[in-house]
Amino acid sequence: MIAAMIATLAPALIILLGIGALISAAETSMTAASRGRMHQLERDGDRAAARVNRLMGDQENMIGAILLSNNVVNIGASALTTSVLAVAFPGPVGVVASTVIMTVLVVVFGEILPKTLAITRPEIVARFLSLPTYWTVRIFGPLARGAQWIVRQTLRPFGINLSMETDVLAAHEEIRGAVEYHHSEGVVESRDRRMLGGVLDLSEMDVSEVMVHRKSVEMLDASLPPRELVRQALDCGHSRLPLWRDDQDNIVGVLHVRDLVKVMAQTDVDLDVLDVMGLARKPWFTPETTKLKDQLNAFLKKRNHFALVVDEYGGLQGVVSLEDILEEIVGEIDDEHDATVEGVKVQPDGWVETAGTVTVRDLNRALDWDLPDDQAVTIAGLLIQEVEKIPEEGETFAVFNHRFEVARRRRNQITELRISPRMDADGGWIESG
Repeated sequence: MIAAMIATLAPALIILLGIGALISAAETSMTAASRGRMHQLERDGDRAAARVNRLMGDQENMIGAILLSNNVVNIGASALTTSVLAVAFPGPVGVVASTVIMTVLVVVFGEILPKTLAITRPEIVARFLSLPTYWTVRIFGPLARGAQWIVRQTLRPFGINLSMETDVLAAHEEIRGAVEYHHSEGVVESRDRRMLGGVLDLSEMDVSEVMVHRKSVEMLDASLPPRELVRQALDCGHSRLPLWRDDQDNIVGVLHVRDLVKVMAQTDVDLDVLDVMGLARKPWFTPETTKLKDQLNAFLKKRNHFALVVDEYGGLQGVVSLEDILEEIVGEIDDEHDATVEGVKVQPDGWVETAGTVTVRDLNRALDWDLPDDQAVTIAGLLIQEVEKIPEEGETFAVFNHRFEVARRRRNQITELRISPRMDADGGWIESG
């Protein structure tokens, strides 16, 4: 009798475990498959790859449906095995035997084995299982969404509010994590890592974090005589210059030196009566809270590479250009007309002399440091933010695993700092690079 019961159980158990194994393989392959490879295959006409991309478009719902269906299959297999063995072996022996047998079968053949196979060939397995996965999501998707709704309502009293659109796997963080992992493995070089990170940061950073501050912006007084305006414009070394009148917050135009040179190329131009304001272009103002990604898109759309940054009251804060945004991706861009500025200088003892106006991101790029760049824009601002005061000249602070020494201060502005190399847990120096 026992043999007959086991013979009846075996086919059903094999079918259920097989379904569970396919579901486990689908889950692993769908999440491990290369998005880029799948999109390329879809463009080449691969229908299975197109299904995979549609499924991954709603990843949370897909994973919820897969997990729900997998649990249903595994619980069903366990319940079936327990009911048979409890009759064959009355008492706790049948329950214990069922627990041990199903644990081994589910873990080994329902989880580890299929997931191991799927992770070795994720694109092939994902495409092969795309159709059954599609129908699994169609059947169990509504139930999964219902389960998600119950979870959200359960967490709400505890102050955890999750909308139904919340994506538990943020694409940007997934890419950033992959870049960091491959960098640690030596596959991605430091420069490439910074460039890829810079692209991802565009949607998180404001223009105020990369703009040239108004204190460093060269502007021309539109009320000056034309000849003097031309002289200053040609001497400054910049291609675009804001023009102000009466007050430096009152920007009345932007002079493009190229436009000026075109007019001066005419032999009969009298610089004393040249209408410089007639050559100026209308200024473009952008709020300081504009995201770099949005500003980059605006630059490309308007085909204008220069904007004036203003605060919520309309006061001029600085200027931002297309080059400033690109430098956040590729690093500092110098051309033959740029002046060489000793903003950062490494001393023989490993200490670094830096101007207070050097940005934290530039310093991290130059020395491969990891100072936090989300608290302040400049290195002087970072120190002030951390110590919560304007330090006196000569003061030294141990923060962020470095020693910061205020080398020079002019009124309330820190103009020069000396920063030690990174310190390890024992207080020793860590070489940069």
